[in-house]
Amino acid sequence: MNNAPDPVSGPVGPLAGLKVLELGQLIAGPFAAKTLADFGAEVIKIEPPGAGDPLRKWRLLKEGTSVWWQVQSRNKRSVALDLRQPEAQEIVRKLAREADVLIENFRPGAMEDWGLGPDALRAANPRLIMLRISGYGQTGPYRDRPGFGVVAEAMSGLRHLTGEPGRVPVRVGVSIGDTLAALHGVIGVLMALHHRNQHGAGQVIDVALYEAVFNCMESLLPEYSAFGAVRGPAGSALPGIAPSNAYRCKDGYALIAGNGDSIFKRLMTAIGRLDLANDPALANNTGRVARVAEIDQAIGQWAGNLTVAEALAALECAAVPAGKIYTIADIAGDPHYQARSMLEQIRMTDGTALAVPGFVPKLSATPGGYRRNAPTVGQDTDAVLRELGLSEAQIAGLRQRGVVA
Repeated sequence: MNNAPDPVSGPVGPLAGLKVLELGQLIAGPFAAKTLADFGAEVIKIEPPGAGDPLRKWRLLKEGTSVWWQVQSRNKRSVALDLRQPEAQEIVRKLAREADVLIENFRPGAMEDWGLGPDALRAANPRLIMLRISGYGQTGPYRDRPGFGVVAEAMSGLRHLTGEPGRVPVRVGVSIGDTLAALHGVIGVLMALHHRNQHGAGQVIDVALYEAVFNCMESLLPEYSAFGAVRGPAGSALPGIAPSNAYRCKDGYALIAGNGDSIFKRLMTAIGRLDLANDPALANNTGRVARVAEIDQAIGQWAGNLTVAEALAALECAAVPAGKIYTIADIAGDPHYQARSMLEQIRMTDGTALAVPGFVPKLSATPGGYRRNAPTVGQDTDAVLRELGLSEAQIAGLRQRGVVA
């Protein structure tokens, strides 16, 4: 695996000099900030004193802290503030006056209750870009409902499509709703920065979790609008596009996508079904969809006599897109992941080595990189407050009153 540079010594990145204030927690807001931090932005993460961001205790822990935390908060600084206290809110206002971007994913109205809404913050800093991620957005009849990514996945139509026909709808397997919202937020930030460079003013970016997922639902709405079609779950198949499915081999499954016209012909030739390869009725997708069960049966019979490796080798020779359905163990041992620097190795503060995902996307001149470990709770509180001009006595007083930690 690729070894990361020593903390604080990694690539500068294209967003060097961009100051980001992160007030979110768990997944969506912090993932957006993490993406900006990976490419050079200076991210100050505000989290509650004591336990900090709840993600610190999610899933598998090492020495009491989630290893997920080491990815989600890499390249960030941590300031522990009790945002319920007016003095902490004033510190946020001071930080926001110097920030380019503020990211928050609280329920709508929470920032306003603390005196930290966009009107207040942008009055002091008109160039501030404020990214707000919430379940249902800042407006509309559902704005005040609590919203998690899993609910957004259900409301967007994604859950209805995921799983086997007639079975309970299933989760994708990761927090895809939060991640899609975060990535839409990052896109919004970059567009807002471009606008600010041209016109001088910041703006508010309103990202709703359900809308981010719905934006990726492809033909779902137009097919319903035009034909009244309500698409349902199709298991591992790709409905309306054939053939594309997972097929059982002797020792597992191979994902085979032979849905291009010329690819289909090569696939049928490779599996010894020249009758299907040369059938004019199957020369286009419409004809293949009408006979998808027959095609799937032919591919399934062929695959069932081979191991996954044997099937994939034959399909590679035929230039048919196919792949093994990877576990994380497969990913960790894959040479292509290695060659693409997608398996980075960091060293945590206790000296333990840890493999983490690399940096995406790949930029030729200004790539993303690893500069510092994920912080402990409040690790950078004193340093950041000193940078704001507070004296040691003032910082000590704030800590004594429980405002900071």
